[in-house]
Amino acid sequence: MDLDERGFHPTVLVRFRERLLSHEFADIAFKTVLAQLREAGYLAKKSPHRVDSTHIIGLIADMSRLECVMETIRLALEALESEEEPAKPEEWSGWWDRYVESKPDYKAGKEALRLKMSQAGADAHAILNWTKDMPQKARGYEKLKMLERVFDENFELIEGAGIEQRRAQPPGAVHNPHNPEAQWSSKNTIKNKDWIGHKVQVAETVEDKPREKGEPTAGIITAIVAQEAISSDKSALPIIEKALEGAGLEKPGVIYADAGYSSGDELARALSEGRELKAPVQPAPVKDGKLSSDDFDVSIASRCATCQAGCQSTNCSRLEDGKTGKVTYRFEWNKDLCQSCDKKSGCLGKDQNHRTLLVGANHDLVQRRRREQKTESFGRDMKHRNGIEGTISELCRGYGLRRARYRGLAKTQLQAFMAAAACNIKRVCRRQRWLRETASAVA
Repeated sequence: MDLDERGFHPTVLVRFRERLLSHEFADIAFKTVLAQLREAGYLAKKSPHRVDSTHIIGLIADMSRLECVMETIRLALEALESEEEPAKPEEWSGWWDRYVESKPDYKAGKEALRLKMSQAGADAHAILNWTKDMPQKARGYEKLKMLERVFDENFELIEGAGIEQRRAQPPGAVHNPHNPEAQWSSKNTIKNKDWIGHKVQVAETVEDKPREKGEPTAGIITAIVAQEAISSDKSALPIIEKALEGAGLEKPGVIYADAGYSSGDELARALSEGRELKAPVQPAPVKDGKLSSDDFDVSIASRCATCQAGCQSTNCSRLEDGKTGKVTYRFEWNKDLCQSCDKKSGCLGKDQNHRTLLVGANHDLVQRRRREQKTESFGRDMKHRNGIEGTISELCRGYGLRRARYRGLAKTQLQAFMAAAACNIKRVCRRQRWLRETASAVA
């Protein structure tokens, strides 16, 4: 069809997206492009990668907590309006008037808004009690489940006090019932960096040699994974590796990432698989200005730690959490050693008569990396990671990835796949043109 084809209607794209999602073909364009690039020799099965994440602003109207609760009640009432069972209670007309026929006055004072919130909490609780036995097949069942969730995230039942508004919502709370998968999150490393929406992980290949001036990148985006906004980068690498395997690529022998992706567990996992995670680790936490674990030489294998004064620990205990199975080691120094040490003022905390040190099971690897990342060679090698920042900027500025075009995480993932596929195609075209022009100039 031509772009101005009269028989084409924009809703065709809506149905097309729905079919792709329902048949689990959201990644068909992205995988097809990768397969063609691999067949043409642009993409090796196993090559160094770099990863990073960025935020996606959801397709969502910004609502206050009161607006969110009232809108959720309205949707539930409209869904229940045509239901014959259960029979409408006496309060129905009041509910309908407050939440369907009326809208909140945004210029009202704090006390008026507080009373409205209390009223909404009481009404939501009453509606849920009235419909608690409604069958799942009922038309309004899904809206009631949303109302139940929003109620639990904003209110709590306190014995003797009734329904009270929660001071803070839990992570992942609903901020707009029309797009409940859009979550609030923030980035601690950037001041005033918060958003409501989603998050995306991006992985691309790393070029094996520096580019010439004006040379387009040879990097190819190999994985792009949309996630909940509150997802942590700490657990992202296995997800990215699974996406690479799904595209027919092997796990990268080397992955470059920032400190958000590294941990003792991830360093140990990469080492056990014969791979390398090139990423700095966060410095050890410092409490009350005292010496941290970075100031001790720790050997998990020999169950021994040495302090700055040269004294070795006198006891080591292996601790295992019964619920999570997480293993830690606690090192202790003899009281007499610590009390006679001239460094005790900078080492012992208040009311502490001897030093203890708690570290993870893979602290040896973490300690080694913290010392390695201070070297010039590590800093030079980590420059391979920097290119991912430009890739994310390219996806956001050139392909609109910063803002979700559709509601829901599934459609946001579809958008990300399409953006990455288009970016890869354009990158290869740019590079091919540059190679031809370079060859012509040489000839």
